[in-house]
Amino acid sequence: MSSENQLSLFEDSNLLNDQKELIPTDAKIPIPAGTYTSMTEVAQHCNQCHRCELGNTRTHAVVGRGNLQALIMIVGEAPGQNEDETGLPFVGRAGQLLEKILASVNFDTEKDVYIGNINKCRPPQNRPPTTEEIAACRPYLLEQIRLVDPKIILLTGATAVKGLTGDKRAITKIRGQWIEWEGRLCMPIFHPSYLLRNQSREPGSPKWLMWQDIQAVRAKFDEIRNARELMSD
Repeated sequence: MSSENQLSLFEDSNLLNDQKELIPTDAKIPIPAGTYTSMTEVAQHCNQCHRCELGNTRTHAVVGRGNLQALIMIVGEAPGQNEDETGLPFVGRAGQLLEKILASVNFDTEKDVYIGNINKCRPPQNRPPTTEEIAACRPYLLEQIRLVDPKIILLTGATAVKGLTGDKRAITKIRGQWIEWEGRLCMPIFHPSYLLRNQSREPGSPKWLMWQDIQAVRAKFDEIRNARELMSD
């Protein structure tokens, strides 16, 4: 395979401080860690990426929002229609519920978390992304994690869990459990859209379990933050 076929993807010579970046167009060729120096660069490339077919139908790539130095990163599945139209993750009904869940334990989405997705482009008819689509987009997520450097990662739903960690267990089996991944603490939680379909608040219900999980996340967040403050004194 020629180097042109491997690397030539972006034609806009004004990208990234007028330096043409060579990012593999073939999804089987990895994007090396350390490729990006800022989230702006990630967003620029995601919006011109065609490492999978989803790039052909997107309106906007949905990269992320929130604090770029947050202790917590929340990873969703893939954009829906509202996200595709706005270019921001979790802005539809599921996103509104996520905001309420975070606010219930006094998390500020502008200060305490950074929110992204496994896939940056909307799959047609909001279907789950395929294994190939996840693999093509995963290098961007890994670069986002490297840039933000969160200590806690919340994985919303089974697709997010599998996409980042490779764990294929059902979300009902592993939600609420701390999983160590690459030196970080990950917790699988229910996707807010699942909670919208399960409105009961009875003990043992998805919403009740989410309340237990988000309180455990708050406690771990406070523990890490307090330890940092003690070290800085």
